Amino acid sequence: MSTDTDSRFSSFAEFYPYYLQEHSNSTCRRLHFAGTTLVLTIIAYVFVTGTLSLLIALPFVGYGFAWVGHFFFEHNKPATFRYPRWSLMGDFVMFKDMLIGRVAF
Repeated sequence: MSTDTDSRFSSFAEFYPYYLQEHSNSTCRRLHFAGTTLVLTIIAYVFVTGTLSLLIALPFVGYGFAWVGHFFFEHNKPATFRYPRWSLMGDFVMFKDMLIGRVAF
């Protein structure tokens, strides 16, 4: 398994267009957006209430929505498997880009 540091990309700026290409299906992007929204909601709730036990749900919520999008709609292998760090960063950047209209829902 490759890591981000021994990949064909030398920076996140080079990786992000590839990441967007791997998310060309709108349903996949929407599922990513929903998962990221829930992750941020859980983090905010934990911060406000101190219910740390909810943190265990973060990977299931975040990756669950994303992987359903990839396996059933995008029909590709999530970038997380090959580029874990940059993929996580890409998810949050794509979330922001969807919020501001740079990437379509």
